[in-house]
Amino acid sequence: MFQLRIVKGGFSFLGVRRIVVLNAAHQSTQHKDYKPIKKVMVANRGEIATRVFRACTELGIRTVAVYSEQDTGQMHRQKADEAYLIGKGLPPVQAYLHIPDIIKVAKENEVDAIHPGYGFLSERADFAQACVDAGVRFIGPSPEVVRRMGDKVEARTIAIDAGVPVVPGTATPITSLAEAQEFANSYGYPIIFKAAYGGGGRGMRVVRNYEISVDDTGG
Repeated sequence: MFQLRIVKGGFSFLGVRRIVVLNAAHQSTQHKDYKPIKKVMVANRGEIATRVFRACTELGIRTVAVYSEQDTGQMHRQKADEAYLIGKGLPPVQAYLHIPDIIKVAKENEVDAIHPGYGFLSERADFAQACVDAGVRFIGPSPEVVRRMGDKVEARTIAIDAGVPVVPGTATPITSLAEAQEFANSYGYPIIFKAAYGGGGRGMRVVRNYEISVDDTGG
């Protein structure tokens, strides 16, 4: 399912999304007993994991890395105080998406909180809920907020209902070429196709005219 968005001026929806998420996350943490975080796991790899580890070290918080079989020599593993294998026998991406293994490592090693980084499980409401169910803090919004923001169509609707300006786009996912052409005829080119559940820029395509000419803007 894809949603169309026009590429002409307007406010950055990503910025809007961050404001909404952070505000909801702040509200969800009110009136809860405070418990110091002594050990943080990053359910991610590469630069993002390394940066979180550095911040934790500066705060005196012990760090835990997880890694796939193919990432045994990666930098993020070396930068953490502890490191554990996850997703044995799985390709790298699937390993970092293996929620049961991640939760198991967290519980067995007294992890207080899990940081999802970006990509991978960062927009998975079921992962945020699995952390809550396991008694481990999810460093991010509540599972419900993650669910609503992960669906870009619903996130857009929330922003509009809150009176936040957004760039022109379809109100619902498009289901046919005719719908896409109708939108383009109304607003002009270029337009962007974006997967309703696409995150981190994935699945975004720029269309500059009706002749099939597509640029990949996502990683």
